[in-house]
Amino acid sequence: MEVTRIRALRGPNLWSRHTTIEAIVACPSDENAIEKLPGFEARLRALFPTIGELHPIVLGHPLALAHVLENAAMALQTQAGCQVSFGHTAPTTEPGVYQVTVQYTEEAVGRLAFTQAVQLIQAALDGTGFDANAAVAELRDLDESERLGPSTGSIVDAAVARGIPYRRLTAGSLVQFGWGSKQRRIQAAEVDSTSGVAESIAQDKELTKQLLNAAGVPVPLGRPVADPDDAWAAAQDVGLPVVVKPQDGNQGKGVTVNITSREQLDAAFASAAEYGEVMVEKFLPGFDFRLLVVGDKLVAAARRDPPQVIGDGASTVRQLVEAVNLDPRRGEGHATSLTKIRLDDIAVGRLEAQGLTPDSVPTRGQRVVLRNNANLSTGGSATDVTDTVHPEIAARAVDAAQMVGLHICGVDMVCENVLSPLEEQHGGVVEVNAAPGLRMHISPSFGRGRAVGEAIIDTMFAPGDDGRIPVIAVTGTNGKTTTARLINHLLASSGLRTGMTNTDGVYVDGRQTDSGDCSGPKSARNVLLHPDVDAAVFEVARGGVLREGLGFDRCQVAVVTNVGSGDHLGLNYITTVEDLAVLKRVIVRNVANQGYAVLNAADPNVAAMAAGCPGSVVFFTADRQHPVMATHRAQGKRTVYVDNDTLVAAEGSWRERVLLRDVPITRNGTLMFQVENVMAAVAAAWSIGMDWDTIRGGLASFKNDAAGVPGRFNVMEFRGATVIADYGHNTDAMKALVAAVDTMPSRKRSVVISGAGDRRDSDIRDQTAILGEAFDDVILYQDAAQRGRADGEVMALLRQGLVGAGRTRHIEEIRGEFIAIDAALERLQPGDLSLILVDQVEEALSHLANRIAAG
Repeated sequence: MEVTRIRALRGPNLWSRHTTIEAIVACPSDENAIEKLPGFEARLRALFPTIGELHPIVLGHPLALAHVLENAAMALQTQAGCQVSFGHTAPTTEPGVYQVTVQYTEEAVGRLAFTQAVQLIQAALDGTGFDANAAVAELRDLDESERLGPSTGSIVDAAVARGIPYRRLTAGSLVQFGWGSKQRRIQAAEVDSTSGVAESIAQDKELTKQLLNAAGVPVPLGRPVADPDDAWAAAQDVGLPVVVKPQDGNQGKGVTVNITSREQLDAAFASAAEYGEVMVEKFLPGFDFRLLVVGDKLVAAARRDPPQVIGDGASTVRQLVEAVNLDPRRGEGHATSLTKIRLDDIAVGRLEAQGLTPDSVPTRGQRVVLRNNANLSTGGSATDVTDTVHPEIAARAVDAAQMVGLHICGVDMVCENVLSPLEEQHGGVVEVNAAPGLRMHISPSFGRGRAVGEAIIDTMFAPGDDGRIPVIAVTGTNGKTTTARLINHLLASSGLRTGMTNTDGVYVDGRQTDSGDCSGPKSARNVLLHPDVDAAVFEVARGGVLREGLGFDRCQVAVVTNVGSGDHLGLNYITTVEDLAVLKRVIVRNVANQGYAVLNAADPNVAAMAAGCPGSVVFFTADRQHPVMATHRAQGKRTVYVDNDTLVAAEGSWRERVLLRDVPITRNGTLMFQVENVMAAVAAAWSIGMDWDTIRGGLASFKNDAAGVPGRFNVMEFRGATVIADYGHNTDAMKALVAAVDTMPSRKRSVVISGAGDRRDSDIRDQTAILGEAFDDVILYQDAAQRGRADGEVMALLRQGLVGAGRTRHIEEIRGEFIAIDAALERLQPGDLSLILVDQVEEALSHLANRIAAG
């Protein structure tokens, strides 16, 4: 078994809506059925007993090693605690070669699981060893380091539950929710609306105390100190016992509480000084409470207890700590609900204060405290007390958060209980925290967890707001770029700031931000990141979907113009038009439930996509009597068609009409391929609720020139002759262009054409076979980039297509696109027509513009 390629499909894809790892797996003939491998399954199960049932997805097919690879990669991730449920193995057109796809939750984990699965299978084949427990542990550790922590994860989970899209912007906890102009961002449990000033205030403990005191919030007395002597003097001023802590600190680092002697204070000062300036405060007796304020509300409260163990009269402190750390909720760092207790120097010092060492045996029931602070990050525990918080205490917590300016704030209070106001029990607020940890509220050690993630999302997004902007995805064999540009123009005409991707580049609010073929998922994701985008239009090409999946989880409108035979068939196991339709269908399958698919009713492969659309369907084609259209219209559903010289949008008994003479790119309705593009664009605009006056105005102002639609039937005049520049590059495009040219008067016709080397031989020949019936002169040119073809090979295929051409009388071969253009222009006479099929669109159009300007 050989794995020849592995890809990460990071969005909805050909196989699934899940993120998946896709691999091309070649199995020799004896590995296409594992029953041909005596003892293999027994050895495999001995190495990895929890692999589960082995069976191919399509029942009745022999079980190949590729199927085993899928099962193993799934089972390894599942055993590591990853929430994966999808896997699929499909044979390709090559004997013994399979496409294996397996869901992942973290890409690095999915890739590692694939690698381990290959190693497992090889070990079973060779009869060697494989440590399944170690492999699962490695996956679990990697997953823990890769995935979001519990605080950020709870906010993301709440967003997903509301249908709000999210994207991690870093490997850490910086996350974007929503798209474009509706986006919000968080860093852990801190929202983008919180100012850096508020965060700085929260880090300055002395300034925080001054502000809280001004707001009437009880705080302990204290001040910053310069050295141990100054610290002792401050302790004498406020009265023992005291607390020593860093002025700028977090997670309880360097904090020592309940100090009653000079010796303890000197040690505490040294510990706090490691983290910056030191301050001394009056020690408040009682328990440590953390109150979580989100916006203007208290949403959770917990009592925090320091890390401790209870003696049993037989075990040492070290053994008791080891036993407590066996709790599966305790882990390293912040990925689990609790953190393991550490027997470090601080813990040993705390034991010494109690007359104990790590090897002491506490009496039964004896409480042994291992730290002075109660932070969960140092092994502490939490008990939920949200339902018992006194309204006055809740109000003081909100006052503290708002005085500092934090939208999400962890308010630390010390008091005997939360049942009565702070003032009555001489309690106080000892600290406020920006970006507070949430795990003590999500999964407390005792009591029920609180929906703090939901509370945070609810403050960021109003009820019913999913943070999404309208996304319109456009795909097809022909017309998708023009359709995408026209839709973008209509959206912009309505006042929206648009983001558009296509084969020419990326455009944001009319400004080009990237160039080249930008019809893939990376460009789409970049547009959705931009804060100045109110609506997005994405041209979706087959290559990007195959390589990485879609750049969005779902769209409001999916437009499929057509599916033709000349669109890169033969690549990546897409060998038939039906295969291509399945791939193009991906955008339709990922339409929102309240969205629309805009489908060409005259193309049977496109019309069939309606069955897989989660939302509604708008069918379009010129012929309103087409069976698909007639049925859809009879059901009262949306259709767009042509009635004489008018484009009609119909739903039930309602009709809206647009005169084609008012749509310049259709040339009074004579260019049918442009009429089809207009129907698709109008249906898309209708589907997002655009008003009809705006649609009409947008159609009238859209120009079919090199600026508006570069390389898409750009008509120019040169010395009394007509010159048409187009980027058509497949047989369906050739047919549409010939039909369009037939509507235009001309004395003599010529065409300039090359061919893409990555097409099938038959596709290259068919293009010139079509053109040879419609043009008098044919100029063939060869590009510098032959895309894997030998020199002259494409030209030879183009010539073969012209053999027996009914109209063509003159054929010429020229090396170089611009030289061929110049040759065609020089031969033009008044009344002639020349169709120039450009390859380097931007450069060729610029060259043409310069030649025409020069006369």
